[in-house]
Amino acid sequence: MHVQGRSGAPLSLVEYGDYESPEAGRAFGVVERIQLHYGDRLRFEFRHFPLVDAHPRAMPAALLAEAAADADAFWGMHALLLTHQDQLEDGDLARYAERFGLPDTGGRREHHERVLHDMADGRARGVEGGSVFFVNGLMHEGPNDFTTLSGALGVSEG
Repeated sequence: MHVQGRSGAPLSLVEYGDYESPEAGRAFGVVERIQLHYGDRLRFEFRHFPLVDAHPRAMPAALLAEAAADADAFWGMHALLLTHQDQLEDGDLARYAERFGLPDTGGRREHHERVLHDMADGRARGVEGGSVFFVNGLMHEGPNDFTTLSGALGVSEG
């Protein structure tokens, strides 16, 4: 899991996402807007949930994100992967690794273990795919747009 925001923040948003999922791509901008809106009142966590059968490039992308995390560059790589979902082939990932000064595109045992841990955690919480959000610990039902997610956070806040 990867976290932005302070640990004592009163609001929590957790996303289980897949770097090749169109829903996760759309949610990326929504999450940025929500973070700007709530500022330090929000803690955001991203957890990997690559749907390897539907999105064969999602696992290699997640492994690259974990390699970037080892270099304290997870969030930059996360943004790059979600904004370039149509460019996740091996050559693309190698260029991204080079851009971040990484020795390779990931894939070490610890990278796999972190991704598999997130996936197991998601399955235990009822995640089945796409981009799934939890608002203050509860699975979000409904669309993942700014108005709906922000409203769920606002209701939870008060």
